[in-house]
Amino acid sequence: MSSTFLLAPDRQARTGLATRLRDGFQALLQAEWSRVPPWFAVALGTGILLYFALSREPSEAWLWLPAPLLLPALWLRRRAPLPALLLGLAGTVALGFSIALWARVSLPPVPDLPRRAVILVGSVDSVERLPGGRRVLLTGATPGEGQPALERSLRLRLKKGDETPISPGDRLRVRALLRPPPPPSAPGAWDYQRSAFFDGSAGSASALAPVERLEAAPSSPGGSGFSGLRSLLEQRVLAVLGSGATSTVSSAMLTGSQTPIPDEAVAAMRDSGLAHLLSVSGLHVAIVIGLGMSVVRLLVALVPPLALRADSKSVAAAAGLLLGTAYTVLTGSQVPMLRSLAMAALATVAVLLGRRVVSLRALALAAALVLAWQPAALLGPSFQMSFAAVLALIAGWEAMRGPLDRLRGQGEAWRRGLVAVLGLTLTSLLAGLATTPYGLHHFGRLQLYGVVANAVAVPVTSLLVMPAGMLAVLLMPFRLEWLALVPMGWGTDLVLATARRVASWPGATAIAPPIPAWGLLLASFGMIWLCLWRTRWRWAGVPLILFGLFSAPLVPRPDLLVSADARLIAYRSPEGVFLARGSGSNGFTRDSWLRDWGEAGFAPLPEEGENVAAGLSCAAGHCLLRPHPGGPAIALLRKVKTRRGVAPPPIRMEPWCDSVAALVSAEPIRGRCRAGRTSPLVVDRFSVWRDGAQAVFLAPDGARVVSDRMLRGERPWVPPVPKPRPREAPAREDEGGPDMAAEPAEPPEELPGEDQ
Repeated sequence: MSSTFLLAPDRQARTGLATRLRDGFQALLQAEWSRVPPWFAVALGTGILLYFALSREPSEAWLWLPAPLLLPALWLRRRAPLPALLLGLAGTVALGFSIALWARVSLPPVPDLPRRAVILVGSVDSVERLPGGRRVLLTGATPGEGQPALERSLRLRLKKGDETPISPGDRLRVRALLRPPPPPSAPGAWDYQRSAFFDGSAGSASALAPVERLEAAPSSPGGSGFSGLRSLLEQRVLAVLGSGATSTVSSAMLTGSQTPIPDEAVAAMRDSGLAHLLSVSGLHVAIVIGLGMSVVRLLVALVPPLALRADSKSVAAAAGLLLGTAYTVLTGSQVPMLRSLAMAALATVAVLLGRRVVSLRALALAAALVLAWQPAALLGPSFQMSFAAVLALIAGWEAMRGPLDRLRGQGEAWRRGLVAVLGLTLTSLLAGLATTPYGLHHFGRLQLYGVVANAVAVPVTSLLVMPAGMLAVLLMPFRLEWLALVPMGWGTDLVLATARRVASWPGATAIAPPIPAWGLLLASFGMIWLCLWRTRWRWAGVPLILFGLFSAPLVPRPDLLVSADARLIAYRSPEGVFLARGSGSNGFTRDSWLRDWGEAGFAPLPEEGENVAAGLSCAAGHCLLRPHPGGPAIALLRKVKTRRGVAPPPIRMEPWCDSVAALVSAEPIRGRCRAGRTSPLVVDRFSVWRDGAQAVFLAPDGARVVSDRMLRGERPWVPPVPKPRPREAPAREDEGGPDMAAEPAEPPEELPGEDQ
């Protein structure tokens, strides 16, 4: 008699259910076993995210955490595969955490730059043309006489009109005002200080006078190294194609240069979904590698003795990889390019070994290589959009290969043409859908006709613009580059015409509130789940994607924002956004707030007695903001205008005790409420000086203030809490307080690439 028969009926049922679940899981795991390796790249990224999610810097002892997890996993891999798999995944998470921690440990600390004009001396690494002037990247810069050289690079904006000849390798001297990297524009916004920390940047500088060239670069065409060659290519393109949109866009595609592109062209490319073509991306590297392989394979075939003895496919793959590597270094080694180059290297190895060239394993390995080299890239839109697009393309083509092969049939001409059109449409659709969550999170925009624009512009770029550009590079030593640059300009004109036409269509772009970080994480995990597995349980990723895409309404938006320099205050009402701007406020912060709120424009705060929105009323010296009828209010206090030469009275808290939930002012708020009275929350010049940008949330039962420092915590890239000025420092007219002019916060000069 079996032991199972002797069990009680309910226990027999539980045992049978457990057995069925175990057997089902084992069968599922066996069916999906070949899909497990890519999940190690996901685990690596998870560890990196855990590091950046911390509010305090972890101990360096955590660098040793992967060893006790990965070593047992290696020992158990044949004896107990499932425990080894779980240990291996946990160890890879720990490895990702350690890689991110090591990246921080290996970088020099952020210097405390002088808050005054200094004599700056440094070597030019690269030169960029920007609207209204030029910008150079300095290395080994000395911020003042007798000061040690900076271990980080510094971006110097030249004085407008300064046409001093500058080449990479030159040594410059200039009087300049230094600035640290700017803080986030709002609590939870993109952290430029973190980006600068991992990019090796010390900050920026603005020249106060024309630069003096102390030492010229070594004599060579265009300067020194790849930077000089890039500068030379840019000059040749501009010389042949002129200075309009055609030349600047062509230069951006070919060299990755920052030559100023007309605002109209940038807007058209952005609104049509073609902005990824403006910066050198994985698409450009893939085109260059493909062109190199095709040309080399053709050359081998033209030499019969060589064709008989050599494997033309392997030779072409190796040559294409070398060409792609040179192009990547030449154009700046951006994250999407590194992804494409890593996949090309893996594809070359696959060709040499006779393996499948493009696969999810190759993509996962490429992601792991990029993250191991630049772990902070995981947080940026370039990495996210690039890998999401390729992941969707590989998984989508894998799923559609069978139906497309059946449609191709016996290979009749009309069938091949139909499959080609469907393939091109499918490629644009998959890439567009895969990058939608990241566009919503980082940019708050949707390009509704991007599939149409890409269906035209990408083939033109692949078949005309980039091949002509590569040919121009080969012809430059003979001064014949114009033969190829002119056709390249024709292709660029066609791309720009497509962008302008699509961008002009009604509803070409939609502004939407960005989805939160957790919504992006949910959509990303759902996409990975859908693409990596092959059995039916993959479809569990679809609701995760949809929930993440539509998560924006679930996140409360602040009712009021105060910038990190207190020069800009914004209130959001159902009627729109109202701004109070002080002198020196910048448009970048304003535009960032509008994007986060999903708004297209703003209006100034009303004057005394004006009634422009429900819940908003202004009187002399203050505005009352009450978004919820009968709920708590915010008092926005302003200095009372006085006669010329008469100092305005200080702003005090006492009149507002018990009456409002929060007091907000760009000036220091003095005083305090007496015992027994309710003190409002205070956001003033002191609080933003200490804790950065502030957000005020109002609910029917009270107010809540969130500061930038509360969300970022104490990390190496977050400036420490500033110390008050010595008491003997000159007093201000408002009886002291931090001098915000001594803490300049310059906005960044460009947003994150919208690269795919």
